[in-house]
Amino acid sequence: MTKAISIALIVGGIVLLYFGGQAFNSVSSEVSRVFTGSPTNKAIMLIVGGVIATIAGLTGMAVSGRKR
Repeated sequence: MTKAISIALIVGGIVLLYFGGQAFNSVSSEVSRVFTGSPTNKAIMLIVGGVIATIAGLTGMAVSGRKR
């Protein structure tokens, strides 16, 4: 069961990273970068969430693999 959750976290993390990349390159993010110097909060949160979910999934896979 832990392996299934880990795989779901990895897949979910990759999806979040994809949508974060799309939000990062969007027109609203470009406008935000012009005026504030940083992308929109949505883009940042999607990328950070994707990285955290992917790392959690990879860690779960490593731990579940070591128990055998």
